[in-house]
Amino acid sequence: MNSSSAAQAARRRTFAIISHPDAGKTTLTENLLLAGGAIRAAGAVRARGENRRTRSDWMKIERERGISVSASVMTFDHDGLMFNLLDTPGHEDFSEDTYRTLTAADAAIMVLDAAKGIEPQTLKLFEVCRLRDIPIITFINKMDREAQDPFELLDEIASKLALDPAPLYWPAGSGGRFKGMLDLRRQQFLPFHKKGANDEEGHPGPVGVQSNAISRFLDPAELEEVTEGLQLVSEAAKPFDVESFLEGHMTPIFFGSALRHFGVDQLLEGIGAYAPPPSPAAATRNDQPIHVAPGESEVSGFVFKVQANMDPNHRDRIAFVRLASGRFTRGMKLKVAGTGKQLSVNAPMMFFASDRELAEDAFAGDVIGIPNHGVLRVGDRLSETGTVRYSGLPNFAPEILRRVRVKDPLKAKHLKRALEGLAEEGVTQLFRPELGSDFIVGAVGQLQFEVMADRLAGEYALECIFEPSPFSEARWLSGAAADRLDFEGKHRGSMARDIDGSPVFLAKSAWEVGYVSERFPKVEFLKTRERG
Repeated sequence: MNSSSAAQAARRRTFAIISHPDAGKTTLTENLLLAGGAIRAAGAVRARGENRRTRSDWMKIERERGISVSASVMTFDHDGLMFNLLDTPGHEDFSEDTYRTLTAADAAIMVLDAAKGIEPQTLKLFEVCRLRDIPIITFINKMDREAQDPFELLDEIASKLALDPAPLYWPAGSGGRFKGMLDLRRQQFLPFHKKGANDEEGHPGPVGVQSNAISRFLDPAELEEVTEGLQLVSEAAKPFDVESFLEGHMTPIFFGSALRHFGVDQLLEGIGAYAPPPSPAAATRNDQPIHVAPGESEVSGFVFKVQANMDPNHRDRIAFVRLASGRFTRGMKLKVAGTGKQLSVNAPMMFFASDRELAEDAFAGDVIGIPNHGVLRVGDRLSETGTVRYSGLPNFAPEILRRVRVKDPLKAKHLKRALEGLAEEGVTQLFRPELGSDFIVGAVGQLQFEVMADRLAGEYALECIFEPSPFSEARWLSGAAADRLDFEGKHRGSMARDIDGSPVFLAKSAWEVGYVSERFPKVEFLKTRERG
């Protein structure tokens, strides 16, 4: 056990932000970076021309549509702690990318729109957090717009998510009547100042709830309303308990307006105080189950994302690695579990959205980028000995299957390479039918195909056509080799291989999947498969 590695890991707060599209996640990301001193102005130090975009949304299609579709990583040092912020896609068509990013997070910030409450996509993402026992901090955003009654929002969190909501602040009004919020622990009132676009002034400083100064911000009726609300919430809500939060039973509630940078400093303070540092991770070493502590001397981690062409000027390919133990230093040699491939990591990167700098060292909880040419894939486990294996990341059966061909038949070879590259990143899944030459790609949602077409054209100069596929379902096969081969032989026309060469049954309907599984009871037809 290395005490300095353990102490450094204890300084890390690695968290993801989850929300429904349009709840204000990207704005909150920006303002957390601003609060942490990582950027000088919200809106991404909005410079001219090409730089006029949010820091975390760097892919061309993201900027055109104003949505996040690829998960970014941003690292910043603040108040003695090292924060690793994982920005996840808000769009539901990219739930797989979000799932993989959440495997690298120790906590999640759930952003709710004060007017809309818990929306379907938030619920889906919450379920993923629950599967992984990730503690959740809630930020109720857009309080300066018309909002639901805060008690209704708390009830919704309690009933839909089965979480005990524990407000640490309480709002005074909402929309045009929003005046600020009470800090329940310090008995202070934080006034909200609605500033214009060119108004550089921040919000006024806090004043004591019992002081005369509060009358400058709240008239007697407003003060009575907020005091009454405060009394009700202290009777109705359980007090915040850190242990209950870490066990996933309770969520601390923060209120604010990310756009107006109100409540964001308090949220960042809360993440620092309550979000857990990296904890021991379940793994196997030489097939024996173990728990790897962050302070262990051996460096280990796993690849949760691969991103190609982050820098269009250099056809680069970066593997995002979440470190789980040890002290990583530049130039270190790491091995891939299973294959034993060895890598000399000479140019590891720390990220600030699409900006990057060389990482001289990194510790458990940090995310580093390793440039590589197709050696590393999503789900790979890295360690100095190559014997540590964390549980792999799942592939989910796609919901839409399409045939893809390139308009220029002479570029068919390029298409194969490009599709394999995108499949290794996890953008879409690639299936090569045993019979026939057309590739079949699978995705969770339609937008993934649009991103894929955009990237094939922009990064590979390939004009592609996506056509309806005769298949609508994909299932991985499992079972004894003889049973599997018997099934494959009888269904050659419906068999394909995925990017890892695993057998996949392509069915025309869910009914067909049910029919063949009854006829071949010794073969399992799986909706998920572990990568790596």
